[in-house]
Amino acid sequence: MYYSSSYGNYYRPKARHHFEDVKNDMEDDDGEKKQMGEISLPDIPLTEERLKFVPIRLSAKERAVLALVNSSLHVSEYTDNVDIWTHTSTKIDRIHEELNDFFRIFSGLCCAADFTQGEKLIMSRSFKDNARVFASACEIGRRNKIMNPEKMRSTYGKLMWLLQDASRPRIKEMIGFDCKIDIVTVASYLEDKKISDLLQDPNLEIATKQIVGQLTTEELNEMTNQKKNAIQSLTNKYANEHVQPDDILRVISSIDDYKSFLVSNRLPVEIMIRYLTKYFDQNDSQPPSLAITAGTSTACFSHSHKEQFVFVLQSLILWREIMGEMFRLWFLADQDLLSSDNQYRLSDTGQGMNRLQSCPHVGRAMSQILSKVQSTVGSWVGLSVVHLGDRDVPNALVFIDKYTQVTRILTPIINTIEGIDRICENQHIKSMVDEKFDGPEKLKRRILRDFFRHGFDGSGDDGGSCIDGRLTSAWNWCSRIEKKAYYDIFLLTGFTGF
Repeated sequence: MYYSSSYGNYYRPKARHHFEDVKNDMEDDDGEKKQMGEISLPDIPLTEERLKFVPIRLSAKERAVLALVNSSLHVSEYTDNVDIWTHTSTKIDRIHEELNDFFRIFSGLCCAADFTQGEKLIMSRSFKDNARVFASACEIGRRNKIMNPEKMRSTYGKLMWLLQDASRPRIKEMIGFDCKIDIVTVASYLEDKKISDLLQDPNLEIATKQIVGQLTTEELNEMTNQKKNAIQSLTNKYANEHVQPDDILRVISSIDDYKSFLVSNRLPVEIMIRYLTKYFDQNDSQPPSLAITAGTSTACFSHSHKEQFVFVLQSLILWREIMGEMFRLWFLADQDLLSSDNQYRLSDTGQGMNRLQSCPHVGRAMSQILSKVQSTVGSWVGLSVVHLGDRDVPNALVFIDKYTQVTRILTPIINTIEGIDRICENQHIKSMVDEKFDGPEKLKRRILRDFFRHGFDGSGDDGGSCIDGRLTSAWNWCSRIEKKAYYDIFLLTGFTGF
């Protein structure tokens, strides 16, 4: 794989400098080309502000509750019965009825899982008496999704729509409590335990350092021992009668999860940037060129080689910075979705019935990220419009879901490029590659050229040159992978799907 031991912001004052630095980083001190798996990213420092957006890892007890929440959401038909055209007064009653139905399902499953604890829920005649239990269970689901975006794919949306409706002032009055509580983060957890000083301890950086990359056995053992010693030092220093060693380990594991997320989500984008600058020259339009023409294949606009090179590069840089801020964007999306002052309206967006809702917090954050990237790359190619709260991106949940796909799009392509040399060790495959694609290097260039051209050709719903349209174009390219002449190569390298 292509994991690295460091990661972080990669800003440069001018676009020209950024291009040169990327190319220089592809070579080691002897001028030899680095393998993609050896690429690393600069570190992102652990700050208290950043840790306000890092969820605390679920405990064993919370994982049991999560299973019950998931099961309850699977059984519930909330969105099927609520998100339909109906009179407003009827919908309020329907929401109230469906919320009570969800609470009843959850209470029943709790009782089945643990009769002693579940009995307390079902013995009460009012859901209000168990408000904390229901709110905490929903918080666990929200927290788990942020840490594990690939989980709860069929239930998270239902959970958020349920909570979104439960946040309405009239609904809160009807059920008698607020289902929404703040997500527990590393910073809030440490503050609650009164051990916030742990964040300034130098051993925390050592204890959460990622052990990845190509290491010798001696290096691996040394780093492992350093981590163990740092963890032991932190538990000995901060554990007391109120704070158990397991609490300290939970904090360290949560930060470790956060760093792992950054590595696994930012690094694929960085590798793709390196591929772009390795196999193509911004100022050399000789074949193979990245130029595209509107009306040819799936292209919706025309770009010269240089324009397309810059368009792809700035899109990838933007994706990389969004990946670095993904946890913060999750929290801001949560705020936008569950704000009682930010109501939605049901609308047919051309992609079915969707909840149209403004996204002020996410919008401001995206404007900041975009401005930072624009100041880095210099001249901007294409639109800089961020669609939020409209037919293209109806709400913050759709926005978040779109950008969790970045890694799922890029990783299979990178694995295929890196796997070509491996499969060519088989002489029969090597002969086929030589005959059909003129060798492994030209095959790699062909795959990347096709992706850089038609994965960024404006084939999104609205023309594709806007911020979210670039991602839509890349996903459209993925949907046509079976029709590519090199699809067999993907399969031979272990590709199973995006």
